[in-house]
Amino acid sequence: MANTEGMGDTMKNQRVFRFVTTTAGVLLCTLCLSAADNKGGKVRIVQTNSAGDNIHVIDPATNKVVGVITGIEVNHGAAVAPDGSRIYVSDEAESTLDVVDAKTLKVTNRIPLSGHPNNIAVGRDGKRVYVGIIQEPGGVDVIDTASLKNVKTLKTKGSIHNAYVTPDGKYVVAGSIQGKTVNVFDAQTEQPAWTLDMDLGVRPMTFNSNPDGSTKWIFVQLSGFNGFAVVDFATRKEINRIKNPDLPTGKATVPAGSDPSHGMAVTADGKTLVVCSRLNNFLYAYSLPDLKLLGGAELGGKGAGWVTLTPDGKRAYVANPVTNDVSVVDIASLKEVARIPVGFVPKRNTTGILQ
Repeated sequence: MANTEGMGDTMKNQRVFRFVTTTAGVLLCTLCLSAADNKGGKVRIVQTNSAGDNIHVIDPATNKVVGVITGIEVNHGAAVAPDGSRIYVSDEAESTLDVVDAKTLKVTNRIPLSGHPNNIAVGRDGKRVYVGIIQEPGGVDVIDTASLKNVKTLKTKGSIHNAYVTPDGKYVVAGSIQGKTVNVFDAQTEQPAWTLDMDLGVRPMTFNSNPDGSTKWIFVQLSGFNGFAVVDFATRKEINRIKNPDLPTGKATVPAGSDPSHGMAVTADGKTLVVCSRLNNFLYAYSLPDLKLLGGAELGGKGAGWVTLTPDGKRAYVANPVTNDVSVVDIASLKEVARIPVGFVPKRNTTGILQ
């Protein structure tokens, strides 16, 4: 923050105004999230910690850790069942999908996988969990949530880093770094729909929708690129590539390795895409569908490895694996409003409504 020592009454009044408006915003957000709680569930941010054996559960109304899941070493991805009864976690140490009771936060089952897992997604109806298998030959393991059995592996072109379900629930989408591919499956038949070859390794993805709810675009982050590609779902072609902005003069980039931009999400109203930049240590926002840069939030935490949003789309939670915390960003102002200490090397996070 800038040094305000010695400034006059005008600056003091501005600071008071900012405090009042920020406090009002926090109160409104708290009321909104509390309303969700009263409908039978509690909105929670589930934050995995890839270098530890615990997972932190955050209440976004207070930005406090309200629960800890223990006993899952080298946990990677997390997904919440649509009915809020379970949390699913990919367990790298055991190569299992671990099932956690959402009320007790205790592990109840460990389901063996076909290989070493990365990120996961749960079907919209809650009947399947899809687990990206990074170990060769790779694929997507399909877990039946009624029997808690690994029922099949969907074959992919290259091993899988992240698995997703489209917003309409009709497709499973899996990205391969090694294969440089986007692999799309029909969720009902669990058969291949199409595969798109990219020129760079495929890392995180997210989606936006057409007015009828069908998938419009896939936003694809790529190895070595500080930005994202835009893939048209209907034509199965890349139609745009957006580079995150350069930092202003006097700001220095930070080491980012092979994934300078890692983690994206679209707000519930479909109007805003938020994009992590590890390289710049910013969370950027782009308007949809025109993809105009709205601005960026400079993060106090470092690493910018993943992002999830509150259901109302007003706040973003950015995992910071370098500083072992989570940055809370107000989307309207694009300001970091809080940082929450969590475990060691937090990477993936997700939002869910727990029972």
